[in-house]
Amino acid sequence: MSQQSLHIETIGQGRPIVLLHGWGVNSAVFTPLHHTLKDHQLLLVDLPGFGDSPAIEGDLDAWVDHLMEQLPERAIWAGWSLGGLVATRAALRYPERINALLTIASSPCFMARDNEGWPGIPPQILGQFGDQLEKDLGKMIERFLAIQAMGSETAKQDIKQLRDLVMAKPLPDADALRAGLQMLKEVDLRDQLNEIRVPWLRVWGRLDGLVSRRVQPLMPVCESRFVDFVLPKASHAPFFSHRDAFVQGVEAWLQTLKE
Repeated sequence: MSQQSLHIETIGQGRPIVLLHGWGVNSAVFTPLHHTLKDHQLLLVDLPGFGDSPAIEGDLDAWVDHLMEQLPERAIWAGWSLGGLVATRAALRYPERINALLTIASSPCFMARDNEGWPGIPPQILGQFGDQLEKDLGKMIERFLAIQAMGSETAKQDIKQLRDLVMAKPLPDADALRAGLQMLKEVDLRDQLNEIRVPWLRVWGRLDGLVSRRVQPLMPVCESRFVDFVLPKASHAPFFSHRDAFVQGVEAWLQTLKE
């Protein structure tokens, strides 16, 4: 096991679900999910350099390997936003370790590829976060949190709650933020998605300001394994703004895994 242990909070009992947060935040964003998803044990992970986990060097694969050293032999992996990219890469690299995959408001390729007609975040937006990262870390995090809830009917309330939860832990390591931003800019898993052999639930917020609603129709289809669940009034953090509907949809999918 690595000398640099991840911070992992364990809640509940039952089949393990690994929960991975997005860029710029930490596992506290999943507080609304505490003691939900009955018959499952939630493993809330601070990614390397975020929250209470020390930073490590390396790219997406280094992060995945580091996580695998410290998480159960077999589990359902769930990831929100950048965490979904990490979970997807884990499912591709370690298929024997992952029982099922759940991605939330995530994309296999976050950066827009205009020449390919791929909807994503414009390069200048990610560039602005990179610039602000060098100037004022706290302000950059606050601005990013505001974008998470954009479009949601409860945006103002959601932003305040998100900020209070996230800021209760240490600010992210600047190098970890840069590494994560690089992943959002460069990683493209689109050509590998059909290699995923486990059940995969993809949750989308129709009003998401970061992952366009145009991504979902471009995702690979496999009726026996892949399921899409769209929350029509949710934005980028559907588990936060529409917790009950989110939990209901995820629990229905988890039930199918038992059958």
